[in-house]
Amino acid sequence: METVILSVGGSLIVSKDGIDTHFLSALNLFIRKHIKSGRRFFIVVGGGQTARTYRNAGKDVIGELTHEDLDWIGIHATRLNAHLIRTIFQDIAHPRIIENYDKRLIVWSESVVIGAGWKPGWSTDYDAVILARDYHGSMIINLTNIDWVYTADPAKDKSAFPIKKTTWTEFEKLVGTTWLPGTHAPFDPVASQLAKKIGVSVIIANGKNFKNLDKILRGEAFKGTLISPVDVDNAFYDKEYFVGKKSGYKVACYESFFGKMIQIFAHLYRALLIRFLINPKNCLDVGCGIGQLVYFLRKLGIEAYGIDVSEDAFTFAHKDIIPYLKNGNISKIPFPQNSFDLVTTFDVLEHIERPQLKKAVSETVRVSRKWILHKIYTHENKWITYLHTKDFSDISILSQSFWYNLFRTLDNISIIRKSWLRLPSFIETVFLLRKK
Repeated sequence: METVILSVGGSLIVSKDGIDTHFLSALNLFIRKHIKSGRRFFIVVGGGQTARTYRNAGKDVIGELTHEDLDWIGIHATRLNAHLIRTIFQDIAHPRIIENYDKRLIVWSESVVIGAGWKPGWSTDYDAVILARDYHGSMIINLTNIDWVYTADPAKDKSAFPIKKTTWTEFEKLVGTTWLPGTHAPFDPVASQLAKKIGVSVIIANGKNFKNLDKILRGEAFKGTLISPVDVDNAFYDKEYFVGKKSGYKVACYESFFGKMIQIFAHLYRALLIRFLINPKNCLDVGCGIGQLVYFLRKLGIEAYGIDVSEDAFTFAHKDIIPYLKNGNISKIPFPQNSFDLVTTFDVLEHIERPQLKKAVSETVRVSRKWILHKIYTHENKWITYLHTKDFSDISILSQSFWYNLFRTLDNISIIRKSWLRLPSFIETVFLLRKK
């Protein structure tokens, strides 16, 4: 199942006007709809107006309160709100509300788990990042009462503009690195530090716009701010990243002998499977890198071409296939509709930002007239975790069920289960699609 972490701002639950039952009803319907499509949710709840009311009461009586006292008041407010959310989902939620994040759930079958505040010194945003780390969450969606993160407070600075996407390094310049109780940062500065360290992405969006939240889960373009470990667009134009000096996949470095041998074997193996199991007249490899798959397919008699966003990749390509390689992006493939019998991607889609996933997949379908083959790094491929260091450009590590659901939304596509030799999910995830 795809695991989604929702960090729900307390102001969405309790405002100055009281508990927002309209929001809670909409959240109830939203969660129940999406668990039917193979998702489970961790919902971490903030303190909202309840926390502020109690903090203000304490200040009115004795004046200033310590940061620790203010934090504890906020923590208990989150636990009250969490019990309310737990009651709403009592038939599908785990019976224990997570209040101590050191006590991990070992085995559970429920579709919803509720979390509350834990320790002084950080907010529930930090708890959400811990959950993403410990339970392999595909993403964190921070539900707030704003559509975007802005460069400054738009109520005070008319020159402020919305940020559609940024990196943790840039976001740190906006919010700082220090947490204070009651801080109104779009995402807790301490949580931001942990998210940056472990390489998780966060989407900040308006929690009351549930149609927009549907788009986020479906991998479509949405309204909101995406914060990622790296700027993927720039990374793939960086030669040092491409050859493995920055990426973390040292074994795949084209400058090492061992890396070259692994790459050659992998692409020869894939070319042979394509030739004998699909046997297309022509083929386009999207994200072709140095074009090794194109090279072997052409040796096997298939009219193969490749595109890649990194022109630096082509400097490593065999001279005989350079004429068949083209600079191009998966979100706008530079070929007409129905150009190829087969379109392939190998370990490409996990590098695509969430709002571009459906568009990217749709483009591979558009230029194919028959077959589309996607090999994707998913959570089930545990061997990569064991043998490779972290590559922060892997910003869409999702579950097989996510991709299955995404492919099912394409109108003219059927998912073929038995026309490709598949290794166990522990090793790889492969989808073979056919145009109807």
